Amino acid sequence: MFVNNPFAQIAETISPGLMKFYVVAMILAVIGGTLLDLMHKQSAKYFFENSKKAQKNAKVKVNSGKKAGLAVKTVANEVLTSSEFCNSRRRMSHLLTMYGFILFVVTTAIMIFSYTGAGSDTPVIWPLLWHLGAIMLCAGGYWFWFSIRVDVASEGVKWNQFNGRGDLFILGLLSTATFGLLWSFFQAVGAGAFAMLLFGLFIISSTVLFGSVYWSKFAHMFFKPAAAFQKKVAMADGSRENLPDDYDLTDPEVQAKFPDIPEYLGANPPNMGLGIKREAPRHY
Repeated sequence: MFVNNPFAQIAETISPGLMKFYVVAMILAVIGGTLLDLMHKQSAKYFFENSKKAQKNAKVKVNSGKKAGLAVKTVANEVLTSSEFCNSRRRMSHLLTMYGFILFVVTTAIMIFSYTGAGSDTPVIWPLLWHLGAIMLCAGGYWFWFSIRVDVASEGVKWNQFNGRGDLFILGLLSTATFGLLWSFFQAVGAGAFAMLLFGLFIISSTVLFGSVYWSKFAHMFFKPAAAFQKKVAMADGSRENLPDDYDLTDPEVQAKFPDIPEYLGANPPNMGLGIKREAPRHY
């Protein structure tokens, strides 16, 4: 199972050209859905206007070299290692799901476009990575679904309660990877009819996943790095997204500027601590 290219095996029944057409159609569906999402939510307009507002409030000019460094830092932290997640369980779940999805999608395209033709021999590495990606996706995705989702972890919502569009993306991911693994297994053991049924469910799941970008949270994967980069630039140029500066409340100059500080908190204001992060959100 792990060393067999499932797409090469099913190519005897389904034309490789049809499989390639499907992959291209799904890529176009993701692009089209993302563009529609951009137009509907006006995300690009928001980022542009927010950037212009930040430039007006900037206290320091950030040159192109500094911006390039911030872009690299954004890719290294928010994209590659998901450092924005304070919860280690949430971060690990996200990384498993993200890298599993990337492996799964990339190796699917490689095996379909390069190794489904007559007489082609698939190198073992690609099926291994395809199955590994699907397993990683399932591990991270099911971990998130059963125990980490905010409504399950904090609000006492049952794991089997479907939250409409909010859960469409994760369920699409899980069903695609799960049916893909099951299809590969039953095809490898020779359960032809049942394997074809699972293949059909795999196609339906992936079509829902990639075809529902406009309605699901799929597109946020492209917006999140842009938002993180813009936030870093805003902190570097001093505009701070129109938020107040961080002050030392014991500084006499700060207390003179804000006289309500000593009036209500005293001359030596206490450390307020972690606030909302003081304890886990389990109050249902």
